[in-house]
Amino acid sequence: MKFIGLSFLLMLALSVGGYFFWYKPKFDPVVSGKNTSPAKIKVDKTTFRRVQQKAKNLLDFSKRVGYDTNYCFLVDMRISSGKKRFFVYNLNTDSIELAGLVTHGSGSDKDGDAEIFSNKPQSYCTSLGTYKIGNDYMGRFGLAYKLSGLGATNSKAYERNVVLHAHGCVPNEEVYPLSICQSLGCPTVSPSFLERLTYYLENAENPILLEIYR
Repeated sequence: MKFIGLSFLLMLALSVGGYFFWYKPKFDPVVSGKNTSPAKIKVDKTTFRRVQQKAKNLLDFSKRVGYDTNYCFLVDMRISSGKKRFFVYNLNTDSIELAGLVTHGSGSDKDGDAEIFSNKPQSYCTSLGTYKIGNDYMGRFGLAYKLSGLGATNSKAYERNVVLHAHGCVPNEEVYPLSICQSLGCPTVSPSFLERLTYYLENAENPILLEIYR
């Protein structure tokens, strides 16, 4: 009886080992601190042209001022919040490398879309313009990155505590025609998306720029 039991365990071990050795099942890697090989994200032509033009402008600005010339982050507020509208743009390959959902401020909202923009404190609006993404810190919602507005339309971002952070109310996948939650003016993404953005931010030699536009 003991011999039969040992034989069964040996056969089971060989079967399991054979499964992993010969079949080699593919597991979806979890991105945690390291990025997988870059993949180009496909969007419609109109969206891509707008993203591409904004990225070109940021590249020219980055070269002049000394910001990162490999990547930039872009948020197109013409796109509904239920669709992916936060783009990581690879300035070397001229392509969108990553896309995710992002909130707009409750003060900017009109029927689920971002229609109103303001730089005023207590407006709870999204501010359009170019931001320098600064140092990370642990805030009310966990990991966050300070944002410095570089123009007249977003100059009070630091004063308003507008930062890049994550919140569990933001889903990972598109929910359009539904809209997602709103913020008090911060560009808020899902926790897993922020984790992937962190890879770019931590590996950049110079500050990465974020452009929020409409």
